[in-house]
Amino acid sequence: QLTEFGGGEVRPGGSLELSCTDRKFTVNTYDVGWFRQAPGKEREGVSYISGFGESITYSDSVKGRFTISRDNNKNMVWLRMNNLNPQDAGVYWCARKREGKIVNPLNPSDYDTWGLGTQVTVSA
Repeated sequence: QLTEFGGGEVRPGGSLELSCTDRKFTVNTYDVGWFRQAPGKEREGVSYISGFGESITYSDSVKGRFTISRDNNKNMVWLRMNNLNPQDAGVYWCARKREGKIVNPLNPSDYDTWGLGTQVTVSA
């Protein structure tokens, strides 16, 4: 079971770091993605990291501002978000990727286990 934490409210230009851990399995057994959904919008992939961190992907909307990382010894995956803007607001989830070939690492359909999400609010 995945659990996210670290959400909150920040001003535009501010930063947050989201954390994700698995209470049942060790995270180094699978790839992890971060996703978000704003009200009225579809869920979108934000970032992906492979099991040992050798492959990382970002969506164009967050590239250069967000950083995904993991420490398998601590069973943790993080998403550091800098220079946040109101378009970054929404519910953020971490998710475990299904086993198999990677076509689009930011496709939510390729993930089979999700946390409950954490809210990120960006407002002045």
